[in-house]
Amino acid sequence: MWIDEAKIHVAGGQGGDGLISFHRTKYNPLGTPDGGHGGDGGDVILEATRSMNTLLHFSHQVHFKAEDGGSGGPNRRQGKRGKDLVIPVPVGTVVRDLYTGAVLADLCEEGMKVVVAHGGKGGRGNSAFVSNRWKGPKIRELGEPGEKRWLKLELRLLADVGLVGFPNVGKSSFLSRVSRKKVKVAPYPFTTLEPHLGVVEVDGKSFVLADLPGLVEGAHEGKGLGDRFLRHATRARVLLHMVDLAGVEGRDPLEDYRAVRRELEAWDELRGKPEVVAGNKVDLLSRDEVARRISRFRAAGVEIHPISVVTGEGVRELLHLLVRKLEEVAKEIPKAAPATRTWKLVPRKGFRVSREDGIWVVEGREIERLGRLDLSTEDARAYLEEELERRGVFRALRRAGWQGEPIRIGNIEVEFELEG
Repeated sequence: MWIDEAKIHVAGGQGGDGLISFHRTKYNPLGTPDGGHGGDGGDVILEATRSMNTLLHFSHQVHFKAEDGGSGGPNRRQGKRGKDLVIPVPVGTVVRDLYTGAVLADLCEEGMKVVVAHGGKGGRGNSAFVSNRWKGPKIRELGEPGEKRWLKLELRLLADVGLVGFPNVGKSSFLSRVSRKKVKVAPYPFTTLEPHLGVVEVDGKSFVLADLPGLVEGAHEGKGLGDRFLRHATRARVLLHMVDLAGVEGRDPLEDYRAVRRELEAWDELRGKPEVVAGNKVDLLSRDEVARRISRFRAAGVEIHPISVVTGEGVRELLHLLVRKLEEVAKEIPKAAPATRTWKLVPRKGFRVSREDGIWVVEGREIERLGRLDLSTEDARAYLEEELERRGVFRALRRAGWQGEPIRIGNIEVEFELEG
């Protein structure tokens, strides 16, 4: 089964907890703080590979989580970093945030990787909190949770030429004839339900041809196979637009061409894409009738190339034309500009306070780190209160109207007695 869409949930590994530990000796019965830090959680990474050509795997497994970081140990031992989880996806996969629709990555080349969920940072052990004020602190940080998010994966086939057109115009038969790819064809009304790829060789040159699902009017609005067809067409460098020149099913071939063009024009990514038009089934028409129909297309400003997939008439000439078209397109592609790095300054020491449903919320990178403290010890609670006072958080809360209500900092919610 061929699947080109999937929804998955990814979660980075939880950071390991820091440790409260003391190294005690005969001459130092109180001990020296030596609790180690927790290891960072692993990341979830998507990697493009050509060994896959479908997203079928994700219909069986939806949830993916990287390994958690290890807890810190005595003697300042660092916890083990969690292993990254690398998930292979087919080349051509577009990664989106499920809820916002924002594109996170376009994995269009073999080996491309993207981190879709970062692991949480490991917590510090009590050895990190030693100071003149705290000689033997019973203070530690808990590991930070890893990022969690729902993703939508969209597979867009990577092909040099995308074969488009109404159902039953002979696209699958054409692919079977010019490549080694064998796809289902039939003499009764039938349309391809999934794209097929084939490699076409012409005089020592080759290109990848994709037979895309038959299009119907209104596809850009979701009718028929809808945007699933159009999505795959966006990857092709050149479109081979095939029509039934004989009008076997009673349709007007020129009107068919215009209907498909309207669907293509409705997508910005397809508007203006290079196109070659082929009129199939000329073996069912007399030469005079073929000439008349070609003239009708030319009068409409469309250059059409007559072929017969059944007899092979005009097929080789069409393949040569496609090779020339691909070479022209390659010359027109500008060289990619060197990658630039943009630095974004993020304030580390600033914070802001706000009120939500009766709870005061303090936000800021350094302040939120205090929310990782393990408040099960008196030392940790005292340390938190001192830090909030030292950093001016209490002063800002009082100015904002705080009257002793609960305060949320990162992952914790605490209450303090209001002085005075």
